[in-house]
Amino acid sequence: MKRPKLPKSTIECPDCNKASGFPLGDAKGFSRRRFLQVGATGIVASYFLDVINPRVLYGKTVAPNVALHNTATNAIFIFLAGAPSNIDTWDLKEGAWTPADFSPATFNGGNLRFPQGLMPKTAEHLDKLSFVRSGLAWAAVHQLGQTWAQIARNPTGATGAIAPHIGSVVSLEEQVARKTGDVLPGFIALNSIGIPSSGYFPATYAPFQVTPASTGLPTITHPDGTTRFSDRWNFLHQLDSNRTTGALGKVSLDMNDFYDQSKALMDAPNINALFSFTTDEHTKYGSSTFGDSLIVARNLVAAKRGTRFVQATLNGWDHHSGIYDKPGNNVNSLYTQCAQFDPAFGALLSDLQTMPGSVSGKTLLDETLVVVVAEFGRTVGVLNNQAGRDHNLRMSTVWAGGGIRGGQVIGKTDTTGNDVVDYGWSQNRDIRPEDVTCTVYSALGRGRASAAGAKDQSRRRDAFATNGIRGEDAKPFIDTASRLRGVLRTLERHRRASVDPSLPPLKPARARDYVALVNNCR
Repeated sequence: MKRPKLPKSTIECPDCNKASGFPLGDAKGFSRRRFLQVGATGIVASYFLDVINPRVLYGKTVAPNVALHNTATNAIFIFLAGAPSNIDTWDLKEGAWTPADFSPATFNGGNLRFPQGLMPKTAEHLDKLSFVRSGLAWAAVHQLGQTWAQIARNPTGATGAIAPHIGSVVSLEEQVARKTGDVLPGFIALNSIGIPSSGYFPATYAPFQVTPASTGLPTITHPDGTTRFSDRWNFLHQLDSNRTTGALGKVSLDMNDFYDQSKALMDAPNINALFSFTTDEHTKYGSSTFGDSLIVARNLVAAKRGTRFVQATLNGWDHHSGIYDKPGNNVNSLYTQCAQFDPAFGALLSDLQTMPGSVSGKTLLDETLVVVVAEFGRTVGVLNNQAGRDHNLRMSTVWAGGGIRGGQVIGKTDTTGNDVVDYGWSQNRDIRPEDVTCTVYSALGRGRASAAGAKDQSRRRDAFATNGIRGEDAKPFIDTASRLRGVLRTLERHRRASVDPSLPPLKPARARDYVALVNNCR
């Protein structure tokens, strides 16, 4: 019997020329025998992931003995929520659409074209930056893609809702190395409301959320003085002893952890100075809340008081319309976004480069990995009918410091910027959010400090950007169990659509069910 042709998904992969699918009887796919072998591992269908690529399913279930590079002490994770246009920024593709005042110029010995007119301060540091252009998101849906990029797994999977933020993993791994003076939380998130938290980890490793202000933290001192506060603190512990014993479960212990962390911050001297900044600094970093976030991020990594992972978020990059509109009242365009990002990013790199590190002869930039990430990219070529760009899976990331060799371009896209012609690393495949995360883990040397951290990190420790984003010795693995959730559900949806065309088509709201089909389509 002729196998029915699987329907083409137009939700996440509108430009694909072949049907998405899971050809069980096809030599190119996943045999029935092999499927039963995997199914016999005891993993139930409810734990399966929406990934249909057989190469992914054949992945190892045990992490290889990967050498962590340990080239950075800290990480500053800059998240551009909304997704900027790659072909107008990190992977410039010039055409009739390119505004003249972008002033594209050639840098790094002819290896890089960059819109210096749009981001002049960033252009001053291109010798420190590496651009990774062969990235591909799993989902072109904002909330899904943003969460995926920050937890390094499918948010709709069995553990997606309780998965920890990658900063929480770093915080947990760093716990055993904390010293007496390390009073700051290991993970601090600036201007980053609504991001994933510590998940199934204790709340100790949750992001400490701060909206920067020139005066620092608003409640770091008690209005009635330290003596009165100490009396009330002691009385609280007498009344509420069950909160510290664990008798009331994880929620009460988490609350106790929050209390203890807050008390440590209040008792430590000069902490508020790390969250404060001057008018001159505010101006230097672009006079924006995002700029203020990078000032505080700089202070935190320089202080060496326990914070190892800092996230700073800049929202507003979702330019479906008016992407090239000039700044004005209520205008949100590439110009207005870059006017916030560029001076802040340039100032951060300049300051980190001139500040001494903890090791003689090294700068703070040498010891701090700086990563610029978004949830996905934007469509290429001419603008849409609203003079904007829509969602697209192809994306780029930017790297600096912490062992990264600057002045590089990793991966090469075609003349449109949509398809990859050279992946730029030994595995010869798209670079996914999980790979980005593992590069961060590898640079920070995270993975051996504790068994609890290893539980989360053993999924994929290989890094495409190790030793300055070199992947020659990379041997990635994929945890079979974590890549199988949802397969049976997706197969059933395909079967219904193929056998009974009268069934209503899946709506865009179900796009998450087709997230991973993109990898098989490409």
